[in-house]
Amino acid sequence: MVELSEDDVRRGLDPARLISAIEVAFRDRYSAVVIPTRTHINMADGVFLIMPCYDLVGHALGMKLVVVQANPVRAEDRIQATYLVLDPETGRPRLLLSAKYLTDLRTAATSAVATKFLAREDARVLGVFGTGRQARAHLEVVPLVRRFEQVLVCGKDSGQTREFAKEISAKLRLAIDATDARTCAAEADVICACTTSPTPLFDGKLPRPGAHLNLVGTFQPHAREVDSATIQRARVVVDTYDGALAEAGDLLIPMRDGLIGRDHIVSDLHELVSGNKAGRTSPTDITLFKSVGCALEDLVAAEMLVGP
Repeated sequence: MVELSEDDVRRGLDPARLISAIEVAFRDRYSAVVIPTRTHINMADGVFLIMPCYDLVGHALGMKLVVVQANPVRAEDRIQATYLVLDPETGRPRLLLSAKYLTDLRTAATSAVATKFLAREDARVLGVFGTGRQARAHLEVVPLVRRFEQVLVCGKDSGQTREFAKEISAKLRLAIDATDARTCAAEADVICACTTSPTPLFDGKLPRPGAHLNLVGTFQPHAREVDSATIQRARVVVDTYDGALAEAGDLLIPMRDGLIGRDHIVSDLHELVSGNKAGRTSPTDITLFKSVGCALEDLVAAEMLVGP
């Protein structure tokens, strides 16, 4: 069995290649993969997640094990992840890799796929809520599919947000401005919510007509990053129906309150990228991609690290 460290994974994964691979996987492989509903095991201070995936045609098998801590000592340690690429004949591990960066990058790459298909071509302002690992990944990856001229970042602490914006701006050579929630929500053409907030980040009246939103931060039925008004205004696409209807509080809460029905979800990612269902239908549509994470994304990323 080969073992790969976080540094090995960083060197082995190319963001642009991963965006393309995830798009192809959801278009061409999705109907042939078995993705059980993610297992949640509540722990003393967090949750343990088990995410297997088997490709019947490609004969590929893998599984991600994740611990999400509720109160980590360091914010960057909130998620601990390990991925196993398994021999589909014997179940023996072929590759064991540290999967924190893999999780960051595959999530942002999936948001980039959704942005490619849903955001307006003339989107010029990117707004990111959060200053953690997912915010960093989205700032690195989403600009690969649109030509942004301005980037706005909003975090809980204004001082920390300014330092984050300065650091990432220098690293990525992007002009990034720290701002407040109202400005970020109202002025961005593409909004990425990458937080652990269990309650809405902004007033749903704020996103402008034509905006696109990626929601990636929450994965439990009681938590949501946007309010019901945002969901009601948007054409909603999900990564998978099963995952969204089991875990996405952003959708489940307004459903529970009778504000939207199941038919408010217009498409999953497979239907969107294969052209079977429409996402954006007009320049003024607000589009929204809700991701709770799909095991196919992890398998695709891990496959890029498997040697000949």
